[in-house]
This record gives sequence, structure tokens and C-alpha cells, in this order.
Amino acid sequence: MIKLGDYNTLRIVKRVDFGLYLDGGEEGEILLPSRYVPDGIAIGDELEVFLYLDQDEKLIATTERPVAKVGEFACLEVAWTNQYGAFLRWGLMKDLFCPFREQKQRMERGRKYIVYIKVDEDSYRLMATAKVEKYLTTPGEGGRPLPKHGDAADALVWQKTPLGFKVIVDNRYQGQLYDNQLFQPLHTGDRLTAYVDHVRQDGKVDLTLQLTGHRHTLDFAEVLLRYLYENNGRCELGDHSPAELIYDRFKVSKKAYKKAVGDLYRRRLITLTDEGIQLV
Repeated sequence: MIKLGDYNTLRIVKRVDFGLYLDGGEEGEILLPSRYVPDGIAIGDELEVFLYLDQDEKLIATTERPVAKVGEFACLEVAWTNQYGAFLRWGLMKDLFCPFREQKQRMERGRKYIVYIKVDEDSYRLMATAKVEKYLTTPGEGGRPLPKHGDAADALVWQKTPLGFKVIVDNRYQGQLYDNQLFQPLHTGDRLTAYVDHVRQDGKVDLTLQLTGHRHTLDFAEVLLRYLYENNGRCELGDHSPAELIYDRFKVSKKAYKKAVGDLYRRRLITLTDEGIQLV
């Protein structure tokens, strides 16, 4: 079946002056305009294309890749507005429509918003909605396995809260990053790898930007050891060094740094001095 607003692998059936026609099954032949046709392809070849609707609401194919597809969340900038809603840049020639009824506040040109991309059930048109809460699920819903402590996750920064930042986790769940565990500036729309701390009773996922526990200590201990070998066996950062200096140098928290130092010390690979640490 054809998937609107998604990637489809279709067979080339005809070449014309203005592009290629692809076999869309029950939807008929779908045009791939000349500007998107890659070199070296022939009739009968299969091609992965993204399908959307052109200005006349007809199916059209492109080899361009939008920022997101149907069923995904993204941070998109408003290109222009009119009396019906806002039009968002998402990487294709035709901007993505977000009607007023799907906006939480009136969208403004030039500003970015977190939206969910869907197919409107009534009009069969691609559409964005800023009412993203409706499309978030709960961990374990639908029989999916619960995220586990230490699991890596894709995090889309959603909005600032008094505690830190709400994020969208793995394009499914609501999560939280806490200010007291952040050692870098974050902004709405940032995408980063985070790690599951735990799943709360309300179904939200608490995250950290650093691996926790013994695994992280061992991993960073090896990074620190390599640093010492490459820097004359010395590092001036110690127990009393500001956390910001440690993060600027190694991109880890002070707690993680101290654990790694303790691990290397127990293995008798370093000594502790007033000036920091030193290879044995």
C-alpha cells in the first residue's frame, strides 16, 4: 500500500520529458519530476521516494528527504501564514500546513515550534499539529518492552520547565531532563542522545545526558587514562576543581570524573597530588 508522507519503494514504469512515472498500484502512476531523478536509472528499476501532495492535491514523489515524516515529531520553522493557518518549512518544495485549530497559540513567521506530522482523516492531506500531547504514548503501551535504566534514547527537547526540560523520547514518550544534571545549554528543537534513568509511575521517563553506574565509570576511566598518556601523564583537575571546568574538558559531570579517578587510583595507575592527578 502507498504510504502518504512516508518513504515508499516504487518501480519505474515510464520516462517522459518532465520526469519519471512510478507504479503506485491502486493509486495509479505517480510522477517523479526531472529535478529529483538520479543518474543511471532505467525503466524497471526500483527507487525509494517520499510521497506527498502537490499544489493540486495530487500524489507526487521526491528523492528529497524532509525533516520528519508522518508519525514523527519535529521542530519546524514557520515560513509564512495566511487566514487559514501557518506553513512550516520541512525540507520539501511545498511547505507543511498547520491550521489554526491545530495550534496551541497563533504561530508567528520565523519562529520554530514542536509539531507532530499526520494525515488529516477528513481531507487526506498532510498536516502538522502543535497539540503534540495527544500523540505521545506511555512506556509499555501496546505491548512494547519498558525502557530500562541505562538504555540510550533519542531525545527531542520540547519545552523549558521549572525543573529542567520536557523532551520527547524515541518519538513516543514524554521525558524529563533535570537542570541539576545538565552541563550544557539546551534549546527547544535540540536533538541529542540521552540515557534512561528510570520510568516514573505517571509513565514519564526521567533521563540523563550521561551513562550512569559502573559501565560509565569504566568507559570514562579509559578515556581519562588515554588523556594522561597523551598529556605528559598529568591532569590538573582534582576534587576541588569546578564542575564547569571538568565538563568543558571531558564532557562529563564532576561525579563521573571523581568515580573514574577513584577507579584508576584503585588500579594503581595514578597518584593523587595537590596539583591534580598523575600517572604512576
